[in-house]
Amino acid sequence: MKESIVQKKSFQFSLNIISLYKNLQVEKEFIISRQLLRCGTSIGANIEEALAGQSKKDFASKMAISSKEARETKYWLRLLKESELSELNVDSLILEIDELIRILTSIVKTSQLNISESKTKN
Repeated sequence: MKESIVQKKSFQFSLNIISLYKNLQVEKEFIISRQLLRCGTSIGANIEEALAGQSKKDFASKMAISSKEARETKYWLRLLKESELSELNVDSLILEIDELIRILTSIVKTSQLNISESKTKN
């Protein structure tokens, strides 16, 4: 099966988060770095699970979890930036996560609409 755009973008984002995590570890910032590693890489993992979903409802549920993880990731990135705990620039990661949030929100809305429409047809 061909890789989807959201799958590719979330995987690349995970790699970028891992890189940020490594840099934060060098700066001895351990708390936020672990939170970012956990939720930032979870986005792609949940997308992978969604793509192997057993039903439309399962797919929508896993994508919704990915969306929530993306929003949590954005929170930690903003907190890292605004708190000035690190000298690292996270602006590009914030732009990336905003794009992922938009894509995931669209997928979740469309999936839920399709589920609702299939229920009304039956």
